Amino acid sequence: MRENELHYFEEILLARREQIIKNLNGVEEEIMQLRECELNDEGDYACASNDNLVENAIGTQQSQELLEIETALGKIKSKQYGICDMCEDDIGFARLKVKPHARYCIVCRPIAEKNKVH
Repeated sequence: MRENELHYFEEILLARREQIIKNLNGVEEEIMQLRECELNDEGDYACASNDNLVENAIGTQQSQELLEIETALGKIKSKQYGICDMCEDDIGFARLKVKPHARYCIVCRPIAEKNKVH
C-alpha cells in the first residue's frame, strides 16, 4: 500500500478512535447518573434497567471496535496494514474504505466469521 493511502486510513482510524473514546466516556457517565437517580417505582426501575442494558451492549461493541482500530493502527506503523490475517493477500481498497479496521479480505471474512477466528 502506498504511503498516501496509509496516511488516509490512519486519519480515518484516528478520528474513529477519538469518537469511540468520547462515546464510551459518555456511556460511563450516563451509567453513573442512572445509579445516582432515585427510582420511585417498578416502571422507573425497568426503564433504567433497559437503558443500562442497551448502553452496556453498545459499550461492549464499541470497546471491541476500539481494539480492532488499535490493531489496525499498529499494522500501519509496521507497514502490514491492508493484508488479510488469514490468506495474507491484500484487502481491497473498497473494503478498507467501508471498514478501515478490517482484518480479513472479502473472501476470508465469511470463513473467519463462520469459524469465529478473532
